[in-house]
Amino acid sequence: MKKTANEMRKDIIKMTNAAGSGHPGGSLSSVEIMTALYFKIMKHDPKKHDWEERDRFILSKGHACPVLYSAMARSGYFPVEELKTLRKLGSRLQGHPDRKKLPGLEISCGSLGQGLSIAAGISIGLRMDKKDQRVYCLMGDGELQEGQIWEAAMTGAHYKLDNLCGIVDVNNLQIDGFTKDVMNVEPIGDKWRSFGWHVIEVDGHNLEEVIKAFEEAEKTKGMPTVILAKTVKGKGVSFMENKAEWHGAAPNSEQTETALKELEVY
Repeated sequence: MKKTANEMRKDIIKMTNAAGSGHPGGSLSSVEIMTALYFKIMKHDPKKHDWEERDRFILSKGHACPVLYSAMARSGYFPVEELKTLRKLGSRLQGHPDRKKLPGLEISCGSLGQGLSIAAGISIGLRMDKKDQRVYCLMGDGELQEGQIWEAAMTGAHYKLDNLCGIVDVNNLQIDGFTKDVMNVEPIGDKWRSFGWHVIEVDGHNLEEVIKAFEEAEKTKGMPTVILAKTVKGKGVSFMENKAEWHGAAPNSEQTETALKELEVY
């Protein structure tokens, strides 16, 4: 799984370079989260994307779709070679996910703050149908500045949606700089606890910790769980790490070569 995570980081660099645009920073920071979900935790079938017994994944921070596309390709939803078509005219791999184009996506997304509401609605629907599938929703920490997130958080707690698991990629940066400077969202853990959620805080780049957190979430009953994954924006590429400017900028050819050399760890 660690090797897969490293290959996904290479995918993100190659994809955004080929596109000449995209969002590598927040994609790199959430690689271990996505690796754990797609290769260990979630019930899903790449050959049958509409399988009724599947768990659902909602990417609320839709600009980080390179990491989602990489996870989907490497788990068998479509050929890895197709990743190079990111953001190309006519590609199924749009700059923000489009479920009408790419089978295996649960939602189209782009406007921040909406994913958790959708996830809560799906969770309620599954409960009404007496299904035991789980719903996972990945958010960014800057995204927590959106009020709709907290309306959805109230919904999750009110309906005791223990089939719902939120994940926050806490990399401390957003497009305009550090979250603490743009609009401070701390203390994040206390906020979620006050809204009635079970909170788990982990090193978001430690696969073992991330997997254990997902397992704890599944065992938690009577309330939804949120995993606060502490990460580094641009993780794995030295010149991208902790730099807001890599939120939405693609590496050029020279930078891509440097990044891929740094990622030759396996």
